[in-house]
Amino acid sequence: PVSFMSSISGRFLYQFGITAAVAIMVSLLVSFTLTPMMSSRLLRVEDVAKGGGHGAHGEPGATAGSRGGFYAWLDRGYTHLLKFSMRHRLAVSVIAIAVVASSVPLYRVVKQEFIPTNVDEAEFEVSITAPEGINLASMNETMQAIEEDVRRTPGVRVVLASAGGGFLGGVGQGDMYVRIAPHEERTVSISRIWNELWNGTPLQAFRGNYAQQDVMQEVRRRLRKYAPMRGGVRNAPSFNFGGGGRSDIDFNLRGPDLEQLVRYAEELRDRSEKIGGIVDADTSLKLNKPELRVEIDRDRAASLGVSTSDIANSLRVMVGGEEEATRFHDASINEAYDVQLRLTERDRNDPHVLGYLYVPSTRGGLVRLDNLVNVKRETAPSRIDRLDRQRQVSLRASIAPGFALADRMEALKQAAADMNMPPAYTTAVSGRGRELERTFNEFIWAFMLSIIFMYMILASQFESLIHPVTILLSLPLAIPFALLSQWLTGDTLNLYSALGILVLFGVVKKNSILQIDHMNNLRAAGMERLEAVIQGNRDRLRPILMTTLALVAGMLPLAIGSGPGAEERRSIAVVVIGGQSLSLLLTLLVTPVAYSVFDDIGNAAAWRRFAAPVFSLPRRAFVGLRAAFARKRPVSDETEEGATEAKPFDARDTAELDRPHVRAGASGD
Repeated sequence: PVSFMSSISGRFLYQFGITAAVAIMVSLLVSFTLTPMMSSRLLRVEDVAKGGGHGAHGEPGATAGSRGGFYAWLDRGYTHLLKFSMRHRLAVSVIAIAVVASSVPLYRVVKQEFIPTNVDEAEFEVSITAPEGINLASMNETMQAIEEDVRRTPGVRVVLASAGGGFLGGVGQGDMYVRIAPHEERTVSISRIWNELWNGTPLQAFRGNYAQQDVMQEVRRRLRKYAPMRGGVRNAPSFNFGGGGRSDIDFNLRGPDLEQLVRYAEELRDRSEKIGGIVDADTSLKLNKPELRVEIDRDRAASLGVSTSDIANSLRVMVGGEEEATRFHDASINEAYDVQLRLTERDRNDPHVLGYLYVPSTRGGLVRLDNLVNVKRETAPSRIDRLDRQRQVSLRASIAPGFALADRMEALKQAAADMNMPPAYTTAVSGRGRELERTFNEFIWAFMLSIIFMYMILASQFESLIHPVTILLSLPLAIPFALLSQWLTGDTLNLYSALGILVLFGVVKKNSILQIDHMNNLRAAGMERLEAVIQGNRDRLRPILMTTLALVAGMLPLAIGSGPGAEERRSIAVVVIGGQSLSLLLTLLVTPVAYSVFDDIGNAAAWRRFAAPVFSLPRRAFVGLRAAFARKRPVSDETEEGATEAKPFDARDTAELDRPHVRAGASGD
């Protein structure tokens, strides 16, 4: 189910699901072929004769030679805890329910986001938005000053700036790419410690260290002095979501009136700065872009034989320029250049000068433009965004260090609700916030379908409807400890930690299968239930510990690793290591207790002993009525072919009903 999620998360998880499924199928083939062959070649007969191990066909007290020392101490301690848990099943059940219920408050305190935002990749981006009406020369001069200031920031190595770019070629947009010192020069790592130790200065590995977020905060501080320029500092995005996908927050307001939308957007921007955790907030709609509006007197233009297209083309050439006016050929290098023709900046911004232009007439001759049009200065929006036939303005911002996307989006939604906008104005979330909501909903369905599929497969393998429930009970026990590990380490619940939860589910479920399958085998060999529970879990303690230690050891490089994007990979390791390590003891105790409890529930003999005194009353009444009816009717000596001979009522019938039916081999607790 995880491989076929439909959102962007599904594209991420498709490779994960296919890879995991194929790897598990290959491991199944290896366990059936290569493992037995290698065991026959490598295992020695004398080792088996010495230890034997305890199990269904060995003595309960027999242990292998290696099961001494620390493991023997673990075995004794676990056995005492297991016996205590079996004597106090109600208390263990209450503790398990309380642990599962703790998932709700832990889920609320753990920060949530789509993908980690505070990732140290040794590079980030800076965006600059100038007030409307600025020209390209002024924007270029400002960007050069900002570039020089950012270059002097400690830790910055490379700065690449551009002016006049942006969406739709906005002159007032500027972008900057910043690269800082690599990780091995400013963070503590094994390679750096080794190099400094080799140079004889081991303490240098712990001095002068800083993170990418420290440099970004310093750049934000330096940008404040360039007001009214608005600057934004953010991580270089791994991928874009479209629109404002480069920003952490993309919050949309929709409505019919542009002026009201701008007012609401600016008010929401002011409120967002007071919320905390939201930085570099800006809106996508500006109404103060200066322009020259040309109003054509169509009646006069028609009488003079001047078409609207001729007026528009003349203004386009004089103001916007014509690149194909002529070409200049440089004979020295044999290159040709396009020559652009247009009015000078002073003339094309003067309405009176534009009125002196001449346009051709169909009646012959030229007509001066001020006889046909009225040119005046006005302000208007530089762009108008629409979605679903509604005008839209977007509030885009970044998340400050120490905060996450989910709680900041909820705070922003509450701030928008407090503005009491009319019903015609609505809000919507897009970008990463929308993908976070989609991912959460799809993961719920994926987990539910996964549990259903696992139950179906386990039920067919165990030929029981009860044992799969016992196995799957270990899954909700691992979730609180996974969330607790994230809260203790300050990690967030994101797409990568969701992958870790999937891995955690597989390991925890496999441990429960080992326990229950071995207990069933011991009981099938004739062992009593309590003895089978104790002995079976002691036998499976060693492989479960081996699996857990191997998994934790395999995840340690992800947990302690450094380098670009290490924070993303660390989320997987934190969930798996914390969830499996912290929940190990509880699942080792809860699984056998749940096994015995569900076995009692499914025990038909125990159910009949409880239900017989209650349900035998109506049956006794029915037998009594039948006996009374039989006394009134004569009993025939001859019966028809195929009929049953009527017999008088015997008191032994009720005694037979009251007799307890105990299944052979069943043992109560």
